[in-house]
Amino acid sequence: MIRILKSREMLLVGVILVLVALIASRFPAFIQPANLVNVFTDTSPLIILAVGQAVVILTRCIDLSVAANLALTGMVCAMINVAYPDLPIPVIIAVALILGAGLGAINGILVWKLTIPPIVVTLGTLTIYRGIIFVISDGAWVNAHEMSPAFTGFPRAEILGLPVLAWLAIITAIVFFVVIARTPLGRAFYAVGGNPHAAIYAGINVGKTQFWAFVLSGILAGLTGYLWVARYSVAYVDIAKGFELEVVAACVIGGIAIAGGAGSLMGAILGALFLGIIKNALPVVGISPFWQLAISGAAIVIAVSFNARAGRAKGRIILKRAEAEAQGAHAT
Repeated sequence: MIRILKSREMLLVGVILVLVALIASRFPAFIQPANLVNVFTDTSPLIILAVGQAVVILTRCIDLSVAANLALTGMVCAMINVAYPDLPIPVIIAVALILGAGLGAINGILVWKLTIPPIVVTLGTLTIYRGIIFVISDGAWVNAHEMSPAFTGFPRAEILGLPVLAWLAIITAIVFFVVIARTPLGRAFYAVGGNPHAAIYAGINVGKTQFWAFVLSGILAGLTGYLWVARYSVAYVDIAKGFELEVVAACVIGGIAIAGGAGSLMGAILGALFLGIIKNALPVVGISPFWQLAISGAAIVIAVSFNARAGRAKGRIILKRAEAEAQGAHAT
């Protein structure tokens, strides 16, 4: 019971409930079922991307190009829809997944084969992907009146009271829970992040494992690219600019260790929900949404500090145990 109360996930659940209660005390309409559905739907893109980012961070990497991947994939999907308005939505989604996977694979190959630090690789591809958007679109926007009703309507279609966008976030979470917990690849993510040298001795290809983490992150970024553009009915060069900060913040707040090998997908999802509630509550309490970036940055600093202190505390406990065992052995 004490362990549960001390877990990051339970702590986040408590913080979220307190936050919602405080908001509801001043604005009761915030906790109306319809509004809560809207909040979850607004947060769904962040949840999907946070799941992919969590997998990458678990392997001691980071993907700062997810928002640029989202923007490029979304623009390509929008332009395809304008050129071929009768193209079935499953084909559009397949294009988004394949393109997203390809962009993620570029990151993975550069990290794996050229051993370039992930932060350098993804900062570079972030700029490259944004530049490609400008080249293929010539800086022009794709607006709602140019998109087909089926293209923009799919994420908004409701099933059992929830939009498809929200259901896709739930399905993504379930699929990745299974991948992480029940597959050799999922266990490899933790092994590579926890101790790369030991992983090599265990027969795990570190670079290849990191490559697949980037591919999975890219797939989810590609999916989110279509969903984002379709939901907001607009595509342009700077779409989702800076969103990668929120994605990283969600993971770190949820307890995913930047050093890799520690954390859970549930924590990343709860971190995304925490940021989503704050983002939706800011206008309600009269604070500019532009403060969201400052809040995300502050949350990262606080969460990393918290993780570092927790890590040092565990280290001290291990040292104390080692010293006690050494003293006991010496006494005998």
